[in-house]
Amino acid sequence: MIKKLACAAALATTMFAVAPASAGKLQLGTLDCTIDGGTAYIVASNKGVSCVFRPHHHGPSEVYTGVISKIGLDVGQTHQGQLVWAVLAATRDRDGGDLAGSYYGVNAEASVVTGGGANLLVGGLDSAFMLEPLSVQAQTGVNLAVAVTSLQLIHSFK
Repeated sequence: MIKKLACAAALATTMFAVAPASAGKLQLGTLDCTIDGGTAYIVASNKGVSCVFRPHHHGPSEVYTGVISKIGLDVGQTHQGQLVWAVLAATRDRDGGDLAGSYYGVNAEASVVTGGGANLLVGGLDSAFMLEPLSVQAQTGVNLAVAVTSLQLIHSFK
């Protein structure tokens, strides 16, 4: 798993440095996630997420739950936060629940009372999706993180 995370970090860093992450991709909609608060212990953290995917063109919203994990410098305590990603793909063809799966990338965030951060992640069904930050992660607490991030999403039938 650490090898996968290291490869994902290198890929995401390259995407940040070489070209806009959205180059050649179509925006399918937005993924709005509530991230649980918690305490990070220097090298790792795990927090629950509840997300809603809202397609741009048609179809009902989809609910996802999961866990966001970080390995790297991650220290502090945060309260519940909010993050909205643009969901990008090479094609508009997708079925309900396709966003479920594993995503990998990089994270940077800081908070002193209030703060924020950003995550760029790639993954999902056959690594077909990219989650690009649409808004900075809003959170409260005291923390600092520069880490490799993974997000596991499970499609919920609510």
